[in-house]
Amino acid sequence: IPISSTFTSPFEKSPQRDGSISSTRKPLSLWPGMYHSPVTNALWETRSKTFERLLDPPLDAPPQSELLTKTPSESRMTIAYNFSEDYILREQYRDPWNEVRIGKLLEDLDALAGTISVKHCSDVDSTTRPLYLVTASVDKMVLKKPISVDVDLQITGAVTWVGRSSIEIQLDITQPPSAVANNIALTANFIFVARDYKTGKAAPVNRVIPQTEREKLLYESAEARNKLRKRKIGDDGRHEIENGFKNRYEALLREGRIFCDMPALADRESILLRDTRLENSLICQPQQRNIHGRIFGGFLMHRAFELAFTTAYTFAGMMPSFLEGDHVDFLRPVDVGDFLRFKSCVLYTEHQNSDQPLIHVEVVAHVTRPEFKSSEVSNRFYFTFTVRPEAKAMNNCHRIRKVVPATEEEARRIIERMDADSNEEINP
Repeated sequence: IPISSTFTSPFEKSPQRDGSISSTRKPLSLWPGMYHSPVTNALWETRSKTFERLLDPPLDAPPQSELLTKTPSESRMTIAYNFSEDYILREQYRDPWNEVRIGKLLEDLDALAGTISVKHCSDVDSTTRPLYLVTASVDKMVLKKPISVDVDLQITGAVTWVGRSSIEIQLDITQPPSAVANNIALTANFIFVARDYKTGKAAPVNRVIPQTEREKLLYESAEARNKLRKRKIGDDGRHEIENGFKNRYEALLREGRIFCDMPALADRESILLRDTRLENSLICQPQQRNIHGRIFGGFLMHRAFELAFTTAYTFAGMMPSFLEGDHVDFLRPVDVGDFLRFKSCVLYTEHQNSDQPLIHVEVVAHVTRPEFKSSEVSNRFYFTFTVRPEAKAMNNCHRIRKVVPATEEEARRIIERMDADSNEEINP
């Protein structure tokens, strides 16, 4: 059966700019076996020559001998979403509230960041061994305003900072009205790491020299975030007692024990963490792999986001609204055929602002191998939601509950997440 994509509505013919009526159909250009959206397909096509080298890398070729120095502008790329005219594209990204599906945007952000990292690391020398670039983490993404699916959209990104073998890329999603000076709707920072294809070890990457004042400011901010990450990795946990960890820990557990031991006396404005859990699972298919044959990181973020959204919805009893995604670590690769389980829960809630209560959701992805009786964590995702004003107005008697732990491990996770969020507010 031939597959084609209709760029006008299948229900009615659409007028063109010249006034004529058209129902143009265009064949889909598919990368065999790859999971993609129309945008990831376009991005992968722009790297086709590089992909050919990566798919069959010349392992006996020498590595890059001399690092280049590049500017952020040399890696800058922009994607344009023509939502106002492209019907099928608009329908693929539309959610039930006529906004853009954030999960699909996460796929595109990851694909664009990967393309930018390849562009920055390229030495334009076909005789050298190419680098293997993988998503290491997503540092932060913040939704500044709702993203409509009826207005054209643009994603722009560039390398803002590099370490020895790591690269940080900042991506901005913009959607005007032109009357608004700052039309950035969402920002995200992706960190990629470079590996040598032959040895698998960390490989040095090209340097970056910021030129404009904004580029210098972004470089300094990225440098500060990198130092903060290193401090967290080197932390031996002794600060927990200094920060009153033990007192907070005991207070949380005390409330949880009432639920477990004396449920009739428990606070009806609270709920046990375990009662907020949801889970789904899947077998990773070949159609979801990226150019390296591993499961596409954007696909994992997409699935995690949609489970988190559902978790917030069932918890609040009202339609949630996404605010931000916190630091995501890609702890281990996910392969085709892996049995992947996503487990979510509401870690804690905040009510300081009654007009905008916050719901913090954790999603943990596990690679499960029944034949080996093993289960390993591949990713941890943290998303923050609030409730839509119109939904809150319809449920003004409903209050978002406080979440309490039933176990010591749950109490530790809640406090660690609270502290991480507090540190990010102090050091944005």
